[in-house]
Amino acid sequence: MADVARRAGVSAKTVSNVLSGYPYIREATRERVMAAVDELGYEINVTARIFRSGRTGVVGLAVPELGQPYFGELADEILEAARRRGLHVVIQPTGFTREGELAALREPRRKLVDGLLFSPAALEQADAHLLDDLGYPLVLLGEQMFSTKVDHVTMQNVEGARAATDLLLDAGRRSVAAIGMLHSPTAGSSNLRFTGYREALAARGLPVDPRLLGWADDGWHRGNGARAMEQVLDSGVEVDGVVAFNDALALGAMYALQVRGRSIPGDVAVVGFDDIEDARYSMPALTTVDPGRRDIADVAVGLLHDRLTAAPGAAAAEPVLRVADMRIVERGSTPARR
Repeated sequence: MADVARRAGVSAKTVSNVLSGYPYIREATRERVMAAVDELGYEINVTARIFRSGRTGVVGLAVPELGQPYFGELADEILEAARRRGLHVVIQPTGFTREGELAALREPRRKLVDGLLFSPAALEQADAHLLDDLGYPLVLLGEQMFSTKVDHVTMQNVEGARAATDLLLDAGRRSVAAIGMLHSPTAGSSNLRFTGYREALAARGLPVDPRLLGWADDGWHRGNGARAMEQVLDSGVEVDGVVAFNDALALGAMYALQVRGRSIPGDVAVVGFDDIEDARYSMPALTTVDPGRRDIADVAVGLLHDRLTAAPGAAAAEPVLRVADMRIVERGSTPARR
């Protein structure tokens, strides 16, 4: 630590504060210290830290899978937000299974993890009691199972899907498919985004045509998006717009449309959801909903960090619900607005 302090031109105490996640450090100082840490290959003595503070400086991140681009990019944002606060992250994919999610909730009790960022997909509202009295700080991510006893950071699923559908309706599209429907009773994101789609149609006096609903029960991946789009096209219904419930589905749907000879956005306009990196590089580039992923990561890590660094004996702050801002990012897969 003394070597790092000399390299960064600060005191050893400042290095300790940076590595412990002390919040009141100038960003320039924090960056200088972390650069010195990287240059010197300094590693914290975890055993000594545990004996001294009772904390490891390691937090867990439990997400359904990293193969979905949204969760992979969210994990990257969380790793960066944690690094700025002197925290390390252990990632645990739960496989969209109840067993995986229950295991993730048990892990901090027996491993060197101080707290958990948890994005459930399989547990149900009736399981909310499992979040009570865990013995460690927990921050929920996503829309599933909001409990008033833990911090929760979420996005505007309904509002985002409605804005995406409105964008197509405003462009004069009247036969808009919804890609990403799930039969699962725990289909939180799918149900919420379908609600936004349905509300947008209802506001224009348009019914929901079952032929325009593309099902993707095997997962929100490109291949399933293509198959769901083909299912809609094979029904014989006319399609002039698509709202896909995530960008991977949208990219698959675009592929299927182009294989069938449909031009985008001339014949069919397409909107995705998540604003993943690949959306910028499709042909044409994909219009999508940016749900505020970076803010979600930063706020969630900040809430967990605040719980971990609260003064001993201080009254616990009331759990909070934070909803990230969203915006539509318009690109080439939808007509330019006049």
